[in-house]
Amino acid sequence: MTQTRKPDAGAGNKPDADHKGHRQRLRERFRKTGEQSLADYELLEFLLFSALPRQDTKPIAKALLQRFGSFSAALAAPRARLREIDGLSDISIDSLKAVHAAVARYHRAELNERRLLDSWQKVIDYLQASMELSDVEQFRVLYLDKKNGLIADEVQQTGTVDHTPVYPREVIRRALEHSATALILVHNHPSGDPTPSRADIQMTQKIVDIARPLGIEVHDHIIVGLRTNVSFRSLQLI
Repeated sequence: MTQTRKPDAGAGNKPDADHKGHRQRLRERFRKTGEQSLADYELLEFLLFSALPRQDTKPIAKALLQRFGSFSAALAAPRARLREIDGLSDISIDSLKAVHAAVARYHRAELNERRLLDSWQKVIDYLQASMELSDVEQFRVLYLDKKNGLIADEVQQTGTVDHTPVYPREVIRRALEHSATALILVHNHPSGDPTPSRADIQMTQKIVDIARPLGIEVHDHIIVGLRTNVSFRSLQLI
């Protein structure tokens, strides 16, 4: 009786020679002309090469873009949703999440070398990279010294899709522990709309009222939305 060989996990992949040739051509193009020569799905393919050495990563990359809508959204997607994509293993998800973490850390390193209020766009770039695609609300505080240098960046609370509990006295307690003289408050709206709610405004005013007698200034409260943000100071809410 002839035994039929069971297809392996890479069934449906390109023939081996073509598979290797495709990867090599993509690598050569990247080396010669950089990332600008690659479409979003090709760059996602490239990121998955090492984690999925025997698979054709093109259909996986295209599925990521179709499901999440953009390159950045694919990197920032929650692990549970990434596991819904056929062909993605835990190791390949680790690769995508590591790239997303590297982007955020790069922007944070830029902040550590500067006075934050002198490099406001760097602050915004970091916050957008870190928070805009989160599927739950986060409330974080940037603690600054008297020269507006970054002392600490702390996520104080993580909540649900539309609410994060904030404890103003805890924010100020941490400011005193850090010997901070100024704060930047930040949270995100997973809905994508950064418009402040009444609760956002009231909470911010409570922190300002507690901080002021202690000589701590609240420079701003930034709400991060999808590819946009609002500043309480620019809205004259501080």
